[in-house]
Amino acid sequence: MDRLITEFDRALRAIAGVANAARPSPAEEKPNAELTEAERAHAAALMRVNHVGEICAQALYQGQALTARDPGHKAALEQAAREEEDHLAWSAERIRELGGRPSLLNPLWYAGSLAMGAIAGALGDRWNLAFLAETERQVEEHLTAHLEALPAADERTRAVVDAMRTDEAKHRDTALALGAAELPEAGKAAMRLASKVMTTVAYRI
Repeated sequence: MDRLITEFDRALRAIAGVANAARPSPAEEKPNAELTEAERAHAAALMRVNHVGEICAQALYQGQALTARDPGHKAALEQAAREEEDHLAWSAERIRELGGRPSLLNPLWYAGSLAMGAIAGALGDRWNLAFLAETERQVEEHLTAHLEALPAADERTRAVVDAMRTDEAKHRDTALALGAAELPEAGKAAMRLASKVMTTVAYRI
């Protein structure tokens, strides 16, 4: 029962945007730039997409950890989730600074990702880790694209996205080191399609 309450509390905090970062935001060391209204709106929308990605990450890791079999794998998933919570807090803070808002569909993103994570975990630890590794690889690509799309002068947002990308690469390497299988191409394609739908909708809503 205690575990259930803890997991429910984690879900509520993620959806509500109440996240506590263990590390300071990388944006703190960067100056505020003079951005046009269009640049601020674009940066805020990109960070909303990244925030949704972190909502999904919390749910995925939660679902995967709940169904993972190996205690070592479960511990690795829980550690990654704690680091991803930093991303959740950083991106929410940057959205506020830019005058934007989180996605209105956060409960939907969370529920869908929790289900996918639980299914991946139920398939066995090698496939659970395979799903994690591929998720992080695609997120890393997505963050690289955002670095290219952000206004060059917006050092604060760029610092946050760059730090997030570094962590995602580390999580992917951890999953591979723990023995992740290689997902079939059809599975990778399905994940790319789901990601495309999420990022397109979250940019606007």
